[in-house]
Amino acid sequence: MIGLISATAAGAAARDRLAAAWPDRTRVYEGPVGDAVRAAFAECEQLVCFLATGAVVRLVAPLLGDKASDPGVVCVDEGGRFAVSLLGGHGGGANGLARAVGGLLGAEPVVTTATDAAGLPGLDTLGFPFEGSVATVSRALLDGEPVALEAELPWPLPALPTAPRGSYTIRLTDRAVEPGEREVLLRPPSLVVGVGASKGAPVEEVLGLVEAALRDAGLSAASVAELATVDAKSGEPGIVAAAERLGVPLVTYSAEELAKVEVPNPSDAPLVAVGTPSVAEAAALVRGGELLVPKRKSEAQPAMATCAVVRRPGRGRLAVVGLGPGARDLLTPRAEAELRRASVLVGLDQYVDQIRDLLRPGTRILESGLGAEEERARTAVAEARAGHAVALIGSGDAGVYAMASPALAEASDDIDVIGVPGVTAALAAGAILGAPLGHDHVSISLSDLHTPWEVIERRVRAAAEADIVVTFYNPRSRGRDWQLPKALAILAEHREPTTPVGVVRNASRPDESSRLTTLVALDPATVDMMTVVTVGNTATRDIAGRMVTPRGYRWQEGSQEEAK
Repeated sequence: MIGLISATAAGAAARDRLAAAWPDRTRVYEGPVGDAVRAAFAECEQLVCFLATGAVVRLVAPLLGDKASDPGVVCVDEGGRFAVSLLGGHGGGANGLARAVGGLLGAEPVVTTATDAAGLPGLDTLGFPFEGSVATVSRALLDGEPVALEAELPWPLPALPTAPRGSYTIRLTDRAVEPGEREVLLRPPSLVVGVGASKGAPVEEVLGLVEAALRDAGLSAASVAELATVDAKSGEPGIVAAAERLGVPLVTYSAEELAKVEVPNPSDAPLVAVGTPSVAEAAALVRGGELLVPKRKSEAQPAMATCAVVRRPGRGRLAVVGLGPGARDLLTPRAEAELRRASVLVGLDQYVDQIRDLLRPGTRILESGLGAEEERARTAVAEARAGHAVALIGSGDAGVYAMASPALAEASDDIDVIGVPGVTAALAAGAILGAPLGHDHVSISLSDLHTPWEVIERRVRAAAEADIVVTFYNPRSRGRDWQLPKALAILAEHREPTTPVGVVRNASRPDESSRLTTLVALDPATVDMMTVVTVGNTATRDIAGRMVTPRGYRWQEGSQEEAK
């Protein structure tokens, strides 16, 4: 819960905007400010105080306990200009909260945490349990000291400016080892514990068995991602309580699924009881992985619980990111977050240059020139399969004449794929021209490098006959100068010569240019590959110099007439 505290009418107005936007996440604290801050500090995970930072410092200072447990505190000034992460930037989530509050209220987030200011991910914010000298190793990263990354298993970490060797170490491991003096251990969620239990098995027996199995195998309980069992045991109190105490989800599978899993130690007892020859081993192995601890029984007499432990490999992560038409303010926040999440960036060299400053230190960049789209797609998928967090970038929306299609043609279900939409050239051009896409519309690429011209011509003709607004991508290059005139001629068979046509070059970029002309007046020689051409339908009009295609809610008008 986020506690909201204000002292003035202006602060209360901003407070109420936040409360209205996040009704399930916030609670307003009324009354004297000191009492409100003390109550919220004790009851909430985070606070947003619409007060001066000095006042909040004095109010929370006597309440401070430990950075691992204190709530995150954000201050918003009286004018609503700044959202300041004051306390608990990492542990309390105040840095992220300051950005979220700033985005909602139009305030500038102020984050002074050293790693954030330097563009480095905080080692305590990666989402993994961690142990060791976070402050010491983080300081070494900030100071440019050589810090080695020892990943004992592949995992899609964000970029870190690490070296092959160093006096400081970040170690990604699920083994039960103690951190060194200059070391941070990151615990990936790599272990799955399969469990089986007789009816009424006490939680102490189930939990004791799991902990003993991990301890004897030299594995860390902090890396347990889930407990797994058969559906028939989904409500078994001892198993449910063991998962709760470990702080992990309980995942269940049908007996039919588990019976198909090959295991080293099948048994007749679970086959009779729940319909599968294995519960613990099969539940741990059903999604693949390496069996580290074969089925073992608890030591109670009679034994009422079994468990097995499997290490699942980390799944690589491929984010296919649309950068938009080129303007930085049309790059979506989600796209920016994915760029900063990646440890490997794959893209066309000129697109990499657009966003190079957004990448975290240590990001590995794999760039290439025009014409290497399929090679970039294969490279991105291969890097993800190697366990990395990869961002594959394209202009506009990555799924529209860009990199998503070739990448997903290469990818299989052994990696996670995240699509990040972007503002397309057609949308950017449409906004500049007015509202040409106000009714049904279609985008057609006139490049016949990958599509036979006969297919393109058939699509243009279908759009012409259907009276649909058409946006042409890749309309004309030095080696392809006849396709656009041909396409325009096809449209002219079905539309008046005065049909509005919008021509936009480098939409949203500093050298943007646009003009509104007509189907008969457009000179194809003035068009190049940096241009999109939008041809209106029979309803499109030039209204005050803007290209407008009416939506035409005639069915509504008819319905209203009938109602009379």
